[in-house]
Amino acid sequence: MHMHAPGYAEHREAHLKRLRRIEGQVRGLQRMVESDTYCIDVLTQISAATKALQSVALGLLEEHLGHCVAEAVQHGGPEADAKVAEASAAIARLVRS
Repeated sequence: MHMHAPGYAEHREAHLKRLRRIEGQVRGLQRMVESDTYCIDVLTQISAATKALQSVALGLLEEHLGHCVAEAVQHGGPEADAKVAEASAAIARLVRS
């Protein structure tokens, strides 16, 4: 269980605004498929939504590294090692996606 505010807390509203915009893009994709929009046009919009999600993810990761990981590293010990490993795993997941 995390006891501190998340690294993104300072930018929470901006992240929520971007995620709501992405949600709108996904709803638009559903409408495109329902109305039999041309395949390439749907794929183009999927690519745009994917890039938007990746952008949010990178912003969250940057804030996590700058706040949560940096704080743990300052304190050192096993928590620091765990935070670095956790961040590395998150980066690996993003790279594979």
